[in-house]
Amino acid sequence: MLASDARVIMISGANRGIGRAVAEVLYGEGYRLSLGTRKVQELNRELAHWDAARVLVHPFDATDPTAPNSWVATTVARFGRLDGLVNNAGIARHAGLEDEDETALDELWTVNVKGPLRLTRAALPHLRRSGSGRIVNVSSLSGKRVKNDNVGYAMSKFALLALTHATRRAGWDDGIRCTALCPSFVATDLTREITKVSREEMIQPADLARLVATVMALPNTATVAELLVNCRLEDML
Repeated sequence: MLASDARVIMISGANRGIGRAVAEVLYGEGYRLSLGTRKVQELNRELAHWDAARVLVHPFDATDPTAPNSWVATTVARFGRLDGLVNNAGIARHAGLEDEDETALDELWTVNVKGPLRLTRAALPHLRRSGSGRIVNVSSLSGKRVKNDNVGYAMSKFALLALTHATRRAGWDDGIRCTALCPSFVATDLTREITKVSREEMIQPADLARLVATVMALPNTATVAELLVNCRLEDML
């Protein structure tokens, strides 16, 4: 198992939902955290009771191409190292196959694909130096199958799976292990309009956070490529 007391993990979209749950679990296990959010003041207030020596809250906007380099550089300057990255920031927009207006598709691609790609690219040199770098990409079961007409969202999550496996290949010899977390409906703000599954039946963010913590702590010799997590019975999933 990897010691957590000195390891530094970056988490995007850390102010709510899955990202916030991951931050709470990893903080409880002794990690040092760099939390990316568009709501810095709000998150600082909410985490005022946490040990400031172990937590950095930094601005992060996934649509800004310069944000990853700035955030990674600040993190390494503060803590002296980087050992893990959780690409959690994402959006849900509807983009149908026959929609001629590609605004929603472009937004999905920018945040759900380019955001994680840019963060990964910025973090890789430091994760290589760690020798046991970990990346978790929060994808979706929509990145494994298509069950509705929102092809744009599915395309973005399929692409995130491709990024995950490309990262595994690129970082393997340097001890980097990358995992795609692929949940079904999760009880977060992104699913507040969903009615076909009740909030009580949905996956809870805290349960996904425990899985992320497990992946972060596994040795290089026990790597998980994809974690498929469902709240309903589906054939093959």
